[in-house]
Amino acid sequence: MIGRLSGILLQKTPPQILLDVQGVGYEVDVPMSTFYDLPATGQPVTLVTHLVVREDAHLLFGFLTEAERGLFRQLIKISGVGPRLALSVLSGLSVAELADAVQRQDSARLTRIPGVGKKTAERLLLELKEKLVPQGAVPPLAGVPAPAASEIGHALAALGYNEREATWALRQLPADLPLEEGIRRALKLLSRTE
Repeated sequence: MIGRLSGILLQKTPPQILLDVQGVGYEVDVPMSTFYDLPATGQPVTLVTHLVVREDAHLLFGFLTEAERGLFRQLIKISGVGPRLALSVLSGLSVAELADAVQRQDSARLTRIPGVGKKTAERLLLELKEKLVPQGAVPPLAGVPAPAASEIGHALAALGYNEREATWALRQLPADLPLEEGIRRALKLLSRTE
């Protein structure tokens, strides 16, 4: 499977781009969220990719972030959601916006995306409910009071730690720590694991 491409951006014709990788031109379909953040033609770019192999075609999809590719892969596992619809979803909502819509069970937000009807929106909400957590959100933990855990979790997310790392650090903290001390101790714990 082709997992990553680095090369020169030759052409941009939404939703497809042409990427020259050492003399080989790859046609890559990208969501509009990626398309808008691409450099000008003639400039270098690196994309993480997903290859879909069908009887009649090999389709290459590209993304600027791992989060977008991960969400794309989750979407195409859902019954009735193919690569084109997944690309449409990612073009209509960012990863964070989709996670927020799933958390709020907001089907109206999803039906505004071209190609997503009411039944598809409800299926997406159901299938993604346990898989998507809004960015920076930390599940409640025993031991640390919810407001303090949430603030510490947000601080760790802002510093680039993922949800798993933040949750692990929060579980190590005593319940009665003030916010600043909690952040300091969490960072100390995480720096030991790196």
